[in-house]
Amino acid sequence: MELLHNLFFDYTLRTVAQGSATLGIVSGALGTYAVLRKQSLLGDAISHAAWPGIALAFLLTGSKAPLVLVLGAAAAGWIGTLFVMGIVNTTRLKDDSALGLVLSVFFGFGLVLLTAFIQKMPNANQAGLDKFLFGQAAALVERDVKTMGSLGIIALLIMMVFWKDFKLLSFDPDFGASLGFRMRWLDVLLTTLIVIAIVLGLQTVGVVLMSAMVVAPAAAARQWTDRLGVMVLLSALFGAVAGVSGALISSSTARIPTGPTIVLCISAIVLISMTLAPNRGLIWNWIRHQRNRRQLRVEMVLDDLYALTLQHEDLEHRHSVRVLNAMSAGRGGAKRSLEELEARSWAHRVGTEWALTPKGLAEAKRLAEMRGN
Repeated sequence: MELLHNLFFDYTLRTVAQGSATLGIVSGALGTYAVLRKQSLLGDAISHAAWPGIALAFLLTGSKAPLVLVLGAAAAGWIGTLFVMGIVNTTRLKDDSALGLVLSVFFGFGLVLLTAFIQKMPNANQAGLDKFLFGQAAALVERDVKTMGSLGIIALLIMMVFWKDFKLLSFDPDFGASLGFRMRWLDVLLTTLIVIAIVLGLQTVGVVLMSAMVVAPAAAARQWTDRLGVMVLLSALFGAVAGVSGALISSSTARIPTGPTIVLCISAIVLISMTLAPNRGLIWNWIRHQRNRRQLRVEMVLDDLYALTLQHEDLEHRHSVRVLNAMSAGRGGAKRSLEELEARSWAHRVGTEWALTPKGLAEAKRLAEMRGN
């Protein structure tokens, strides 16, 4: 209750939670497209490519104002994505190779600027720039949150305006091109929106961990649904929940940074989704697999019993369970399957012998006809 009270009335916690939630909503919604287009590494490349933009913005202006640094990061991230597109379109390199190349070159250039130029400046104004590497959510102020919110709303509104176009780009770009859509420009526009989502989180989560906020919410949402609209909403919700949860956990314990805590929270949501989601969750897949195996064994024992029955004129002739066990060798025996057949009224037993019921005979005949036997 104290945490909830502080969430609404403590200025620092409220500001950090609002900024983290905004980051989670925007990056989660736009990250859906990166995951669906199998460009999960794009977020990592853009976030690392933004680092030299931060350094250059500081060197050119001498200001550490968040808006100035964010604009520099956005410009560098956008240029990095243009390099990726250019490499893919003009060479034989695939997307993953181009992304990895741009990521390493831009990030290395940013570190050179930081260590060789910025850190050797005679004044102390450069202190704190390295916080963008891992984020410093506690330094967020209300002005930063308003900036994040404004840019985030613009990005989400553009996403909604081009909803059908982005859907076509994500699932069938060749068909879209055949209809006359300018898929190359749509690709640039969507990538620009993802750049905006990423630079919004650099101060909160940092360059190194920002890619997780683009990929993880969408990856978790994908486990629960096959519909794009629902996936976008769930991804935004998961991102917001992780942001607020990370802020709360970080504020309740000393010396726990907010950015990494947010990433751990979204990682927990991904783990829960991969385990429990009814569509693709590991537990439900295992349950379905076991149910299918059990059904298959039952049908195989029913087939065996039907084959034995057809060898006698009396269709109610009973057969020894030992014979059925021998026929089921290697399939775990027939006992449990026979009990399942009895529960379905497809077979009945007398002592240790079994026979098909009329209902079971009809079912066995239906299955045999369906298989073409």
